[in-house]
Amino acid sequence: MVAPLHLDPALVEAAQISAAWPFEEARKLVARIGRTGKKDVLFETGYGPSGLPHIGTFGEVARTSMVRHAFQVLTEGRVHTRLVAFSDDLDGLRKVPDNIPNKESLIPFLGRPLTQVPDPFGTHDSFGAHNNARLQAFLDSFGFDYEFRSATQVYRSGVFDETLLLMLRHYDAVMEVMLPSLRAERAQSYSPFLPIHPKTGIVMQVPVDEVRAEAGTIVWRDPETQERFETPVTGGHVKLQWKPDWAMRWAALGVDYEMAGKDLIDSVKLSGQIARVLGTEPPEGFNYELFLDEHGTKISKSKGNGLTIDEWLRYGTPESLALFMYNKPREAKRLYFDVIPRHVDDYLSFLANYGRQEWKLRLGNPVWHIHAGNPPAPETIGAPSDEGRGTQLSFAMLLNLAAVANSEDKTVLWGFIQRYAPGTSPENHPQLDRLVGYAINYFRDFVKPAKNYADPTDAELDALEDLSAELAQQTGSTDAEALQNVVYEVGRKHFPDTSGKTKSPDGRPGVSQTWFSTLYRILFGEERGPRFGSFIALYGVAETRALIAAGLSGELKRAHEAFLKERGKA
Repeated sequence: MVAPLHLDPALVEAAQISAAWPFEEARKLVARIGRTGKKDVLFETGYGPSGLPHIGTFGEVARTSMVRHAFQVLTEGRVHTRLVAFSDDLDGLRKVPDNIPNKESLIPFLGRPLTQVPDPFGTHDSFGAHNNARLQAFLDSFGFDYEFRSATQVYRSGVFDETLLLMLRHYDAVMEVMLPSLRAERAQSYSPFLPIHPKTGIVMQVPVDEVRAEAGTIVWRDPETQERFETPVTGGHVKLQWKPDWAMRWAALGVDYEMAGKDLIDSVKLSGQIARVLGTEPPEGFNYELFLDEHGTKISKSKGNGLTIDEWLRYGTPESLALFMYNKPREAKRLYFDVIPRHVDDYLSFLANYGRQEWKLRLGNPVWHIHAGNPPAPETIGAPSDEGRGTQLSFAMLLNLAAVANSEDKTVLWGFIQRYAPGTSPENHPQLDRLVGYAINYFRDFVKPAKNYADPTDAELDALEDLSAELAQQTGSTDAEALQNVVYEVGRKHFPDTSGKTKSPDGRPGVSQTWFSTLYRILFGEERGPRFGSFIALYGVAETRALIAAGLSGELKRAHEAFLKERGKA
C-alpha cells in the first residue's frame, strides 16, 4: 500500500492543467495506468558503459526525474514509482577508447562483454564495473533517486529468461520487424540473438542456423572454425541485438516511461513493434532534440565539439545545468560556454520569483521541477528592501566585479561584498561563495582574454568626467537606487533618447542606450554589463571614480594589451 502525499489542494488543482512539459508527459502516464491498472510505474534510462557518464546522461536522468515527480503530484502519491538506470554492460567492447590508460592491454579483449574486459584503471574487476561505478557516483553526486541495474547481472540471474524464451518463440515475427530496416548485406547474417562464444567469450555477430524454441536454444556456427554450437538463450549465454534488447527489457521489467534522443526515433518505433510482438505495450516517452555546438553543428563525441559536464560545472552551478536541460527539450539548443552565465542568472531569477508566485505560475517555474517541488530560499545580502528582500548578486555582476578588480582571488571579491553587506561571509552564504568561484574561473578563461577596451570620443569623455564629478557627492554610499539615479541623470544630460520611445515619469526624455554602452565599452571592455548603480554600490564610489579615470586615460586599454601580449608569449 502506498501512502498518499498530503498536498495543497490548490497545488493539485493547478497541476491538472499545468502546461509545463513534465506535466504534459505525466498526464500520458496517468492515462496509461488508467488502461493498465498498474500500481507500480517504472521509469527507465539507459547507459552504455563503454565510456564515462556525460552531459547527455545527466540530461536524460534529470528530465526523466522531472516527469516522475510531476506524475507523483498528479496521482497524489497513490501510485508507487521507481527509476531504473540500466547499464548495457553485456555489450561487446567494439573499440578501445582513446581516453583510458594502458590502451594496448584491452586489444586482446575486443568483442568480449564489457564486464569481461579488464579494468585499465585497476580499480574494479572489469572495465564495465569501473564505468558502472562511475555512473552511480555521478548520479549520486546530483542526488538522483534511482535503482541501478546491470545487464550482465540481470541476464545471468534469470530475470530475463522468460521473456527471452518468449522472443525465441516469436523469432520469425521479430525478424519480420527487423529485416526491412536493414541493408541487404546485413539482413543476410542478422539474428536478434548474439551468442556468447563458449570458448573465446566473444559476443558473436553470426547468423542462426536453427531456432529450437522447445529446447530454448539456437544453433550457430563459428565463422572461422565452422564448429557448430547449440546455445541456450537463457542464463546469460546470449545477448540480444540492441533494438530487440530494448523491447525485451521493456517487456521483462514492465517499463512504463523512457525518453530518447531524436536520432533514435526509428529505433523507438522498431522496438515498440517488437514489444507488441511480445504482447507488451511500449512505454510512454518523447524524443528530445540533440545538442548543437556554437556554430549550430550537431555535437559529436568523435569530433570533440561538445561541452563536458565537468567543463560546465567548472563555470556554472548544477542547478544552471538542470535549467538548461529543462528548457525546451524538444528544440535543438546550442551547448557551449557562452550559455553558462545566462543560465546561472536565469536560475537565480526564477528562484527569486518563486516565493511570490501562485501555484499556477510556480508549476511553470523551472525551479519547482529542478528541486522536485521544494526549491531552497534564495540567498540575499544587504538590508531588506520595502518588499522584505535583500539583494541577490547576479553572476554577471560578479563577473564584472572580477574584471574591474582584475583579481582571481576570492578573498578580494569577498572584500567588496563584505564592505557592501557587513556580516556576509562564505560561511553564512555558501551559495554565493560558489558563485564567486565560478565567476573567477569564467572570468579567467573567457572574459579577460576577450575584452576590447574602447577609446572615448570627446562626447563620451565629457560625460564620464561629469559622472565622476557627480559621484564625488555620493562618496561612501551603497544605495544602489540613488547611485543609479546619478548615472541616469548624467546620461539624460549627455545622451538623451531623442527617439521619444523612453520617457521619465515626469515626461522628460529617457536615456539613450548609447550611454550604457559607453560605460561598458570604456570601463569593462565589453558590449554589455550590469545595472551600473548596483555595480557602483558593490564596487565602491571611490573605486568607480578611479576606474573612470583609468578608462579615460587609456590605462585600462594599455594594461589589457600588455596582458594579451604576455599571454601570447606563454
